Amino acid sequence: MQSSEIELKFPVTDPEALQTRLPQLGYQLVTPRTFEHNTLYDTVSRDLRARKQILRLRQYGNLCTVTHKRQPDQQDPVDTTRYKIRIETETIVAEREALGEIFQQLGYAPAFIYEKYRTEWSHSSGPDDEITAHLVIDETPIGTYAELEGPTNWIDKTLVELNIDPDTCLTDSYGKLFLDWKQRTGSLAEHLTFTEITSPLLSLR
Repeated sequence: MQSSEIELKFPVTDPEALQTRLPQLGYQLVTPRTFEHNTLYDTVSRDLRARKQILRLRQYGNLCTVTHKRQPDQQDPVDTTRYKIRIETETIVAEREALGEIFQQLGYAPAFIYEKYRTEWSHSSGPDDEITAHLVIDETPIGTYAELEGPTNWIDKTLVELNIDPDTCLTDSYGKLFLDWKQRTGSLAEHLTFTEITSPLLSLR
């Protein structure tokens, strides 16, 4: 299935307080806190990264998906300086390991691994509640972030309702956040995994 994805992140200092507020604002819990493991594949010369595309295998609980993301073909009316927009093609797969082996036979090897615990909430918006938007809370090894995905007017409204300063919002991927964190901390970790981030041998140069 292909869709246009519009999203925005912001750091969360108190996840418990945020989740306490969500039902009061009309959110429904979709998926309780669940471990998620992601592997990004690319060629040795990082051809996909150069074209600002990703090829991802994700294991989220018992659900395994393969996703390709790219930038829109034409100039999109959405302000890309404020929001992150990608064209996403995604489908469910039965065997992550088998598909990973196929990717490697085609010249795509694991390039980056990142993990998190994700909690998913949904919210109906728009006329007659016909549009469903999502708020997810991602607990990563380098901090907790919330991600809003939906129409831009809903994102803006949600930021106001949650009293989130727009200046704290981010369009960065977790890969970019990880690289920025490595630069700040001097960590030798190569992947955004709980094992590597907490390893005393990789924590500092």
